[in-house]
Amino acid sequence: MTRTLADTSLAGTSIGIVGAGIGGLSAAAYLARDGADVTVYEQRSAVGGVAGTLVDGEFQFDTGPSWYLMPELFERFFEHFDSQPTDYYDLERLDPNYRVYWKDGDSVDVPADPGAAAELFEFYEDGGGEAFERYLDQAEEAYELGMNRFVMANRWRLRDYVSTDVARSGRGINFLGTMDEHVSEYFDHPKLRQLVQYTLVFLGGSPYNTPALYTLMSHVDYGLGVYYPQGGMSAFIDALESVAREQGVEIRTETPVTGLEPGQSSISVDHRGGTTSHDRVVNNAPPAHVERDLLPDDVVGSRPIGSLVGGDGEYWDSRTLAPSAFMLYLGIDGDLDEFEHHTLVLPTDWSDHFESIFEESGWPEDPAYYVNVPSQTDPSVAPEDAETLVVLVPVAPELDDDPEQRERFRDDVLDSLAEHVGVDLHDRIRVEHSACVSDYKAQFNKLGGTALGLAHTLEQTGPMRPGFKVPNVDRAYYVGGDVNPGIGVPMCLLSGEHVAEVVKEDVAGGGLFGNW
Repeated sequence: MTRTLADTSLAGTSIGIVGAGIGGLSAAAYLARDGADVTVYEQRSAVGGVAGTLVDGEFQFDTGPSWYLMPELFERFFEHFDSQPTDYYDLERLDPNYRVYWKDGDSVDVPADPGAAAELFEFYEDGGGEAFERYLDQAEEAYELGMNRFVMANRWRLRDYVSTDVARSGRGINFLGTMDEHVSEYFDHPKLRQLVQYTLVFLGGSPYNTPALYTLMSHVDYGLGVYYPQGGMSAFIDALESVAREQGVEIRTETPVTGLEPGQSSISVDHRGGTTSHDRVVNNAPPAHVERDLLPDDVVGSRPIGSLVGGDGEYWDSRTLAPSAFMLYLGIDGDLDEFEHHTLVLPTDWSDHFESIFEESGWPEDPAYYVNVPSQTDPSVAPEDAETLVVLVPVAPELDDDPEQRERFRDDVLDSLAEHVGVDLHDRIRVEHSACVSDYKAQFNKLGGTALGLAHTLEQTGPMRPGFKVPNVDRAYYVGGDVNPGIGVPMCLLSGEHVAEVVKEDVAGGGLFGNW
């Protein structure tokens, strides 16, 4: 075991971490690097949280995230531990970025090269290429503004936005409208609008409730590229676990936490096997679960400004949740040349699908969905004569997903693939698994069965999002997609770095402002 010490400011500090998702493992690595004695409690048999791996025979599936975006944030993490991603896994840049099938019979491959993508946009709309170039320019501006001025700077409290530096970012106010409004200023063709907005699925939002600031995702897509770690996202999770263990982190799997008891100078963690007292506790478990199920009743106080109701009841009932997901994990006989590594199947008008998620809460009748075939890039995840295929359909949280409903929807998805992609999988399925709303509730304690957490609406972005500190509970913290900077693998990595900074500030005596 080696430990790379940046400093020893946390020496002698005992820290428990509830949950070994990406945020929890990242926080554990940073805290242990700086001298803390860190123990991670994970209820499942393996680390990674929602970013899990399913192995059935020779088939391997990423059960959660499957897009490797913003590679510089992965590099940033590993550099903090004197390493780099290629020390653990090989990366391949994908080209095309993805394939799209529209349900009117049209299809395109979206190239990785922005110049070639501009030609594609011009094909669909006169002036579309030039509009695309302008759109990418402002997407890069949004990225630099959002990442450098806000996200990387760890501005998670309201007081962090009251500074000269933030005031100089006033031009960013143009990004506070919705994505749909913003994109319509550049493109008339509905298919082009979809091509620059589909990445909102990674943020758990819709074009109609996500701030235009997230146009930055187009820079992530075209400017930074789409990658794949050989071996799947599990290769990254293995690397993250290795870094944490190299810093001295103890990881206890199959150790669910059943309660947290705050004391004057410590917090007791009740878990399978007993109770352990820690100086501080960082929760990678969903905040609603922590406040409703783990902490004593009525211990959590009100939220900061922007959250008009407080406590653990009304507050969580009033949140806008990101979608859940209907997932199919299929081992398919034969080749699947109809698909690229990443493929989207879209209705030409997807407003009804988003309405079924955020407005009327029902099963979508004409869904937009995503298909991942990693064996197109990585033969190791499937047998030689077969392919690994994952289907993800965003659906509303809190849906009733009884076995009969899931079976009906599964058949609808397979019928849709046959009709719109031209591949009938019904008689080619060798291995099949699924997941849906009830699984995210039961296995990950996700509020409402959301697959992602809190959506990135304007009211749930920046200082309006839950902060790193558990309200009214000294020495307790949050990390992960429900808090800043938000949803996504790179953001959860960064969340671990940032919460470690907050803990260090508190240990040094500077944490006086709570979540404000």
